[in-house]
Amino acid sequence: MSTRDGDAEKLLTPAEVAALFRVDPKTVTRWAKAGRIHSIKTLGGHRRFREEEILALLKEGSE
Repeated sequence: MSTRDGDAEKLLTPAEVAALFRVDPKTVTRWAKAGRIHSIKTLGGHRRFREEEILALLKEGSE
């Protein structure tokens, strides 16, 4: 999922983030509600996550 511009940042769904961390999508939502990861809410109320931030967290956790 991405925004209209080709240069714009890529946004991930909770399911995509969950697949990267190998957890349930509900866990990702709980992390966002608890403030452990930053999320953006769409106009429809769905959560999206910046790919750059998620990949940085994955890298940080693997070091």
